Amino acid sequence: MRVVFADQHGIARGKTLTARNFLAALERGHAVVSTLFAFDTSNHVAFPVFTGEGGLPLAGAGGSGDLLMVPDPETFRVLPWVPATAWILSDLYLPDGAPVRIAPRYIYRRALEELRRQGFGSLAGLEVEFYVMKLEDARLRPEQSGQPPDPPQVNLLTHGFQHLAEQKIDEMQPILETLRENLEALGLPIRSLETEWGPSQCEVTFEPETGLTPADDMLLFKSAVKQICRRHGCHATFMCWPALQNVYASGWHLHQSLYSLATGENAFVAPDSSQLLSAAGRHFVGGLLHHAAASCLFSNPTINGYKRLRPNSLAPYRANWATENRGAMIRVIGRPTDPGTHLENRVGEPAANPYLYLASNLIAGMDGIEKRLDPGDPTVDPYADTDRAVLPRSLMDAVGALKTSALFREKMGNDFIEYMVALKEFELSRFLSYVTDWEHREYFEMF
Repeated sequence: MRVVFADQHGIARGKTLTARNFLAALERGHAVVSTLFAFDTSNHVAFPVFTGEGGLPLAGAGGSGDLLMVPDPETFRVLPWVPATAWILSDLYLPDGAPVRIAPRYIYRRALEELRRQGFGSLAGLEVEFYVMKLEDARLRPEQSGQPPDPPQVNLLTHGFQHLAEQKIDEMQPILETLRENLEALGLPIRSLETEWGPSQCEVTFEPETGLTPADDMLLFKSAVKQICRRHGCHATFMCWPALQNVYASGWHLHQSLYSLATGENAFVAPDSSQLLSAAGRHFVGGLLHHAAASCLFSNPTINGYKRLRPNSLAPYRANWATENRGAMIRVIGRPTDPGTHLENRVGEPAANPYLYLASNLIAGMDGIEKRLDPGDPTVDPYADTDRAVLPRSLMDAVGALKTSALFREKMGNDFIEYMVALKEFELSRFLSYVTDWEHREYFEMF
């Protein structure tokens, strides 16, 4: 049994237990080191883990002590590509039995509970772009195993910039069919697998699901894709914009609506043909736009992700909304009174932590409903819409916006926000101290 949890970066971490010990873990939990929450994206320790409580908001787990993984039986899956092995998600607890309040699944669960108290449920569908390339050299020599290690060398499986061309789909078919077989065997609700704009770029869409399930499925999906591809001589990456010639950025578009717990009806559907959305739908959009800058750290948690948010890029540049316009941050899909009406948030990168991305959407949108925030008129020219704020241009800007967000401090917890800010500032400090190829080319000869 692989017993895993989602870490702060949306990566599945955990332990492999024998079946006998897994049954014991169902009753008593299984210990895992708390230092995992101190790691940045290359596993550098960002907090003084051996001092007091370790610099982490984990009372009772200082000195690199243990947390408890408690498996969630509803997430049990048999892994079709690994003999006699199953996978299960767990929730994290402190030694005294209190929940780990900085665990992403806990954060999302709290957002869903608040949504339920307001009489709503969440329905979300995933649309994820990523790259699958032929693995030429895994670069596993000892001198290449740094922190981070040298990235693998790859080649393309197909040329790009022929979006949805059947020829390109056929060239990718062997690996896409392998992925489909395994993902469906896992029970994941795959709707489509297709080639995207870039060379060797793919896209998978999911049927909409409720509650925790979309985030749980995204965690399993990304782990499964990377493992399956590696076993078939390929490298899959959910990095937004790889530093490879002629590739294009990948996005993660989040499709979402709310439904009434009392009636089961879509809460975003306009009451008549004169309106695009219901009042709740409009205010939800208003909340997403009002808190767009502060939530960017959750939708775009990497330095790399902000290279995509630029004008005329099929990615949003400003915090605006539109109907059927892929240049806006929020795209309304569905005609007035259409029961399938929903929002497509186009801001996210594929590396986003699914629990935090979905939670931040719900928190911002529900604040819009509570405060009746007006999104204004939909835009007709999303990149020239100068009345709307430009989205954060860098991770540094996003960290600054989150620091000042009273809403996210209230709803996610002040300790959690301070933790995320400190973690990302540590990552940024490493980036800013690194001498890049750009700097060498720019200054080495001239000066």
